[in-house]
Order: sequence, then C-alpha cells, then structure tokens
Amino acid sequence: MSKPSHSKPRGVAKRGLVSSCAARQARRLVGPIRSEIISLLQKLVQTDSTVTPPNGNEAAAQKVLEGFCKSHGLDVETYDTGFLRRRRHRLVRKNRSYSGRPNLIVRLPGAGRAKSLLLTGHIDTVPVGAGKWRYAPLSGQIVGGRLYGRGSFDMKAGLAAHFGVALAVRKAGIALAGDLLCESVVDEEWAGGGGTLAGRLRGDNADACVITEGTGLSVVRATRGGHFFEITAEAGDPAAYFSKTDVVSPAPAMGRLLGWIDDWSKRRRRIRRPAAYREFDDPVPVQILALEANRMESGTPWAVPLSAGVRVYFQFLPGENVPAVIGQVKRSFARFCKSDIFFRLHPPKWTDITDPPLLGHEISARHPWTRCLTNCASEALGSEVEATAAPYPCDAFICQREFSMPTLLFGPTGGGAHNVNEYVNVRSVIQATEVLLASALSWCGG
Repeated sequence: MSKPSHSKPRGVAKRGLVSSCAARQARRLVGPIRSEIISLLQKLVQTDSTVTPPNGNEAAAQKVLEGFCKSHGLDVETYDTGFLRRRRHRLVRKNRSYSGRPNLIVRLPGAGRAKSLLLTGHIDTVPVGAGKWRYAPLSGQIVGGRLYGRGSFDMKAGLAAHFGVALAVRKAGIALAGDLLCESVVDEEWAGGGGTLAGRLRGDNADACVITEGTGLSVVRATRGGHFFEITAEAGDPAAYFSKTDVVSPAPAMGRLLGWIDDWSKRRRRIRRPAAYREFDDPVPVQILALEANRMESGTPWAVPLSAGVRVYFQFLPGENVPAVIGQVKRSFARFCKSDIFFRLHPPKWTDITDPPLLGHEISARHPWTRCLTNCASEALGSEVEATAAPYPCDAFICQREFSMPTLLFGPTGGGAHNVNEYVNVRSVIQATEVLLASALSWCGG
C-alpha cells in the first residue's frame, strides 16, 4: 500500500535537464519491449470486457493482464470490488452490481526518498453497437498502423502503455526512490466510477496520478462534469384508436420540450468559462442522446404513439456547483410543464440516470505534477506540449476532489470511441509509454 510522502520530488529545481535525461532513458528502455506492449494490447482488445449496467464482464480481460504481469515477474494483485456494497460512500451507485468484478494493481515500491505516482485506467468497454464494423470488433487487427477493435482507444491502449512502464522498470532493474503503482479498474463506462472508488478506498493512492485515457498525446489538466436524465410522457387510450374519439399523443408536445432543451443549450453556451475551456466553442454542451416515440422499422404498425421519451446529457465546468445547476434546471422544467397545454394535463416523468452526477476537475498548469508531465511529454515527443482540457467527464474527479491526488490525463491517439471502427494508432501507444516512463522516472526519482 502506497502512503503519500511530502518530500520534494527529485528534479523539480532543474526540470528541463531532468526531463530531457529521463526522456532519453525512457526511449532506450521502451525500444526492446515494443512488441510485448502491442501484443498485450491485441490480447486485451480480443478479450470481451463489455459492461451493460448493472453488471460487468471485465474478469477475463483482467485475467489476461494478470497473466502478462506474472509472466514478467511483476508484483500483481487482483481483488473483488464487491466490498463497495458494504461501504457507505456517497459515490457508490445503488444501481450497480460489483461482485465478481476484479480490480488489478501492480506495485513497484520505492525507497521512500521521492514522491509516489499512480498510473490508472479502466478495462471495461461499451458494447460493440449495432453498426457495421470494417473489421471484427474483437479482432485487434492492425491495418495501416492502426489497431482496430472495441476498447482499443477507450482505453486498453492506455492500459498497455502504463503496464509497459511497469515492465520497462522491472526489466531494467531500476530502483525508484518513490512508489510506482499501475492499476486497471472496472466500472468506468456508463458514468460508473466504482472501480476507481474501490481503489481509492483501499488506500492505493499516491502523491500524483495520471489516467491514461486516449488524449491524442496531449496533457489534459481539466475535465467536465456530467449528468444524464430521461423525460418520458404517456397519454391516450390505445382502445380509442380507429374510433371517433380524438387520439391523444405526447409526440407533438415533445417538439416543444425539445425547444425547452435547446433554450438551455443556448443559455449554457453563454456561461463564463475558465482558462482551461476558453477556446471551446461550446464549453458545457447540452445534448440529446436519444429520442423515441414509435420506431420506424418496417415491422412497426402505423399508429399514433401513445408514449414518448428523450434522454438528455448536461455537462458542467470544473468549478460549478453541479447540484445547484441541476436544481435550477428541474425548476425550469416544472415551470415549462405548467405553461404547456399538454404537459399541464399529462405531467411527464423526470428520471435521473446518474445519481450523484459526475463532477469536473482541474489542476493548475503551474502545479509541479503538471509541469513534470508536460516537460517530459515535450522532450519525449520532440515538440512543445501544453496542458489542455478534456471535452468529456471521467473519473478524474474521484482521484483529485475526493482523495486529494493531483490528477492529469495522458494517452495515445486514435478515434471511434463508443462508435464503430474504433482504433488506436500503434506508434502512439509506444510514444505514450515513453512519455509515461519518463514522467515516472522524473517524478519518482529513477
């Protein structure tokens, strides 16, 4: 178990020199293990770890990762996250099942003379979806420098990279001055966070943290918060169809509801934004994720829909009072329903999907950990890297806001996350490994 220390990380005073030396050392150490890192990534992509709440299917992929670690003599531990049910932490989601869903962690103990570092990421993926894939979604096929498959970019490539860091340190026999922890967690997708929370509650914490999400080799110092909810309406009598009685349907009223959502989208665009999100066209999007009345498939009978629904996604800036904003939106919704001729007679139902909502997080661009990672990335990649902000929420807020670990995101380049033809650029996986290793050597005093 890593215990945070308060000693000054080696190299802070001469960061440029240290990061340059660390980058050269990282490049030398990662070169001989490139094939092993990519082979691990392929095996992880080829192993289904789909999550469909309330359950998850991550155990087989964690077993692959455990086998990789054991075969290279790494000190690896897996543990079941079912203990979350016995904890009363407010972030434990009541609508999730955790039993049989193991986290995995590798520890490389340091001598206690420098600060500790946690490299973490999630092993679970969303389903492959209904669209047509160019290559089989669990193939891990490499074509034109891209490795394809569900979870390749989000985020098994990041996992392969940071466990590649552990392998490089182990093979080189480097005695770090500070602890290095490498973690693979479950239950991040679908606004989960259970695996990350389990790790933090166990005490697997450090003086700094990096989540190896696919960031396009950019250092990310801020993430947004998010809340998902559904509004459904039912009205009308199916027996009244094909009769002289008017057929009452919520479908036309849903058009006015969409207008209310669009008004909120415009209102949110005018919000005062912090420096990290100043360049974003829409700093806090309000998005419609699903809209349903009758389906348009050929087998659906032609009939006026008697029920309709919409799924909405509100995002938030790191410093916002999220519960207060959600309360404001709900009060606005109540006023809208009272003023609408249909919804006044047929009140719709509001259902929160994420309770509690996801929060944003932000770390200063001048923080020592931010400077360490950006300098190492610049040296390793051969071009200036600046810290930016993510256009999405994740579980970074759990690490930083709940457990006081300064947290950044950094990972490979790719595309198609949560969509068909998801891929990661193979070369970027190796580049990410080099940057992460250089950062670990600088921060932990290799």
